[in-house]
Amino acid sequence: MTAGPPTPSRRTLLRAMTAVPASALLLSEAPAFAAAPPSGSATRYTIVPFLNSNDGTVNVYQSDDATDFRLLKSSAYTPPSNRIRDASVIRHTDGYYYATYTTHTWQDTSTTIGFARSADRLNWTFLYDYPVPITNLSRAWAPEFFVDSDGSVNIIVSCSTTNDEWIFTPYRLRATNSALTAWSSPVALSGIGANHIDTFIVKLGSTYHAFTKNETTKYIEYGTAPNLTGPYTISRTGNWAGWGSYREGPALIQLDNGAWRLFFDGYGDGRYYYSDSYDTFATWSAPTALPAISGTARHFTVVKETVSGGPSLPRNATRSFQSANYPTRYWQQQSSLLNLPVVSASSTAAEKQASTFTVTAGLADASAYSFRDASGNYLRHWDFRARFDTNNGTTTFARDATFIARTGTGAGSVRFESYNYPGYYLRHYGYQLRVERSDGTELFRQDSSFTPVAAWA
Repeated sequence: MTAGPPTPSRRTLLRAMTAVPASALLLSEAPAFAAAPPSGSATRYTIVPFLNSNDGTVNVYQSDDATDFRLLKSSAYTPPSNRIRDASVIRHTDGYYYATYTTHTWQDTSTTIGFARSADRLNWTFLYDYPVPITNLSRAWAPEFFVDSDGSVNIIVSCSTTNDEWIFTPYRLRATNSALTAWSSPVALSGIGANHIDTFIVKLGSTYHAFTKNETTKYIEYGTAPNLTGPYTISRTGNWAGWGSYREGPALIQLDNGAWRLFFDGYGDGRYYYSDSYDTFATWSAPTALPAISGTARHFTVVKETVSGGPSLPRNATRSFQSANYPTRYWQQQSSLLNLPVVSASSTAAEKQASTFTVTAGLADASAYSFRDASGNYLRHWDFRARFDTNNGTTTFARDATFIARTGTGAGSVRFESYNYPGYYLRHYGYQLRVERSDGTELFRQDSSFTPVAAWA
């Protein structure tokens, strides 16, 4: 068990988070299709980055929360020749995972993009290197898959010509067969302009949203268009989101609570970051280094899937919650706060009752979970502590009192991620129950894992 008080920086951070008014979070603006995984299912995020120390191979990492990525397989794919950088991965309609990637180092000319395929994300087979058909092509870099709302598979690739080998323009290639072996002629995306690279696109409604790196300023810019090929209007430039300069490789994914998370490579300082938006790209959280893999992984995209085998807790049933790594200790309400004392058959009836909770559908998301005590109060986070309060009916309370179930360490154990602060988990710390950001360590995973068991009372 971790001992001692929390660090001031962590305490200050959560106090700042809980002090944010509901109007500033704007979770209601997130698209309704984002939701916690259904009971018995789990969210799975997969990345296939090349390594800061080696651009001749890629690792495969997996996460259930888009924060804590764990290594599945090292050196999972090494192309038969050349290099592999900037891999973009999708799961296609045929059930296979496809990767496209840069085939050469930044020093070399690179007129091809590579393709590989996998049935299980772990074992990859080289398919082919595709010569991008642009006259006087010098470099074809950072191909990014984009599947449009009509199901068409596209690649956005940054290309330069021998006229100026360091001035890149984004082009669209469109698959003309389902095997992804034939591609349309390249079409330049209009409006983004020359000297932009690593363009990543998502479509919301009828609007295409592009995040692209300005190679002159080294900032990630943002623009929109009515069509995939443009014309784009770049509306955010410079340090508009607070991410800083010397950032590249943006990749966007929607989290289970509806927020959008942008990952990007901080190649200027050798770190890898993420930042979240709750108001459809208008404002962003301060960039945070990904735990565990920051400094190791480079330039990736994210495949998000819902898979079977996730935690399943019965709604409206009473349960007690046992620490996975300190099995004599259980959640217990003490003066409205949640602590982790020893509970046993010899405990008093009051102590057993205080260690018994009703599992309910999440107040903010019915696929997630909330927890109610015997008096009808709900578990929620407040100033770094887990505590029980009366439901005041506000949106803020509902989100504070909702937790997404993630698979824990050990058979049957569960981790509870804060709904409105992704990557923060209910964990024990000095025999108190707190909500803290995952640091990617095994100790944190153990401290944040609890086993639902038959209720003490």
